[in-house]
Amino acid sequence: MKPVITIAKRELTGYFASPVAFVFIVIFLMLSGFFTFMVAGFFERGQASLEAFFAWHPWLYLFLVPAVGMRMWSEERRLGTLELLLTMPVTPWQAILGKFLAAWAVVALALGLTFPMWMTVNYLGNPDNGVIFAGYVGSLLMGGAYLSITAMTSAMTRNQVVAFIVSVVLSLFLILAGYPPVTNMLVHWASPTLVDAIAAFSVMTHFESIQKGVLDSRDILYFLSVIVFSLFTTGVIVRTHRAG
Repeated sequence: MKPVITIAKRELTGYFASPVAFVFIVIFLMLSGFFTFMVAGFFERGQASLEAFFAWHPWLYLFLVPAVGMRMWSEERRLGTLELLLTMPVTPWQAILGKFLAAWAVVALALGLTFPMWMTVNYLGNPDNGVIFAGYVGSLLMGGAYLSITAMTSAMTRNQVVAFIVSVVLSLFLILAGYPPVTNMLVHWASPTLVDAIAAFSVMTHFESIQKGVLDSRDILYFLSVIVFSLFTTGVIVRTHRAG
């Protein structure tokens, strides 16, 4: 794991050496606060709960997480340093995992900096902290899933904008597959079994389950499966560039 840690440190330094990490964190915190307190009416609800806070995460991550991960491989290809990286004494999977963990650490840091909201609900009432903790775990896993998809699209092209757009589209599909308005529409022309099968591929279905405080192994396995599959596909793409 030493090469993985080395690459992760290098990438993490790169994120904070440029405005990318700082801009992401600031925008995420500002939008989280705005949607939670202004749009969702946190105080008007009269509940000591962070449900209004977590409800916006699938949509915030949809645009913000790809913005963090789009440079992961596209930048290496654009600068011509991908070949140099792959000639070093590291395997492709070590490079992929190191880059992914560094970007995931940035997302985790932004999520961790929202702890004042957790403190706020505890000050105002007596919330179920187990449910809130589960919400944070689910949010982090969902961020990792989005990020792994972005890693895959970033490896496909040297254009960061293209990587961003494709990852947003793929992530949006994973949201809409279980989004209530979409599933309600599908019920009119598809069997309930087929609708449930489609909804099972959605991040909404699994995140909402975790958000209720239930850390079901099936939901955790879903997010881990998306991460593993996307990173595996990234490895295939990177090896193709290496062979080329």
